[in-house]
Parts: sequence; structure tokens; C-alpha cells
Amino acid sequence: MISIIVIIVSIIFDGILTNFLPYLVNDLSIFTPLFTVVSIFIIYPFFRKDIKKYYLTAFLIGIIYDLFYTNLLFFNAILFLIIAAISRFIYKHYEINWFSIIFYIILIISTYELITAGIVFIFQLVPITFDKIIYKISHSLLINIIYAELIFLILKIVPKKYKKISIN
Repeated sequence: MISIIVIIVSIIFDGILTNFLPYLVNDLSIFTPLFTVVSIFIIYPFFRKDIKKYYLTAFLIGIIYDLFYTNLLFFNAILFLIIAAISRFIYKHYEINWFSIIFYIILIISTYELITAGIVFIFQLVPITFDKIIYKISHSLLINIIYAELIFLILKIVPKKYKKISIN
């Protein structure tokens, strides 16, 4: 239940902040939200015992994200599955704490942006350069790291009776 709330809040915040913050290629703000991508990483512990449900949730979030924000059906659905697989690997092999989450969010955001840029480059959807990719990644990290830390802290504070399983 808490994982669904995190997802819904992330999708809503993505929409609100994307409308209020500049999001043009040459005018990216330092606050480019990718909260839904971050939420896929953060919610993994709630699905630790049911991996199929986690991947299905990530895929469905991707479809909803595609319908609301990109109009490219299955584009983000497939990307979110990749992010979910990376998240599972990280949670399975490494310990997650308030400090290490910074590195992992940088990895998740960079992976998402690099795969997106690769697909855009392959299909020649828009002209893209390596400088633009680095610029976009660097300008999306700050707010997404802050968001991940806040959600991680909130989920640590929530009483265990409201969680299906505990985080860590």
C-alpha cells in the first residue's frame, strides 16, 4: 500500500514540477524531476518477496508514465523494467543506507538518461550530443537525490504495522 502511495505521489510531483520548472533543451533548470524513476528504485524493498509483482508494477508505471507524459507507448515501460532490474541487482548485492543512496540514484538517473539518449540517437528523433546528455544528467541529479533521501527517510520512520515488510 505504501509503495502505491509513493508511486502516485511521484507521478503527480513529476507532472507538477515539469509544468512549473523550465524544461527546454537549452534552458534546463537545475531541478529536472525524474521522481517516478527514483520511486522505482525506492519501492523495491516492498516487493522483495514477489519479484514478478515488482516487474509488473514497474511495467505498469511505465505505461502510465508514457500515457501521461511522453505519448510513446511502451518506451518508458521498457526503460522502467530495465531500471527495476538494476534496482533489484543493487538491493540484492549492496547495502542501502542514507549515504549510499546518493550514489545509486546517480547511477539510476544516469542509466535512464543514457538509454533514453541512445534510443533518441538511434532513431534520430531529435539532434543530440554528448554535451547535452551530460548537461541533462547533471541538472537532474540534485532534486532527485533530495527526493530519494526524503522518501527513504519517510519510509524508515513509518511504523512497521503499515509496511508489509521492513526496509533493510
